[in-house]
Amino acid sequence: MSGAILDVAVDIRKNSPTYGKLFAIELSSENKKQLLIPPGFAHGFSVLTEKTEVFYKCDQIYNKESETGIRYNDPLLNIDWKIPSDKVMISEKDQNLPLLADCKNNFEFAG
Repeated sequence: MSGAILDVAVDIRKNSPTYGKLFAIELSSENKKQLLIPPGFAHGFSVLTEKTEVFYKCDQIYNKESETGIRYNDPLLNIDWKIPSDKVMISEKDQNLPLLADCKNNFEFAG
């Protein structure tokens, strides 16, 4: 890994006491931290340095039909992505994702 990212996870498990809460942490080649994100959490990251290389593992094979997400600028979540507004670059796909309130998923809290 090189560079740095802000890694963000949001609990999207229905009936979870932490539903809609987020956790954010900077991961970098300098701090060497890692983050395990369990099923039932949305995940996104912003790139904080000019050049960044990230390694990650997934627990399932990629399935495009099951891909979904939450809009990066959902006002309910109010995520500070640590990017100056004049430097923000968002894919068209990510710009068109639903808000958390409209996100459809099958995750249930099993507490």
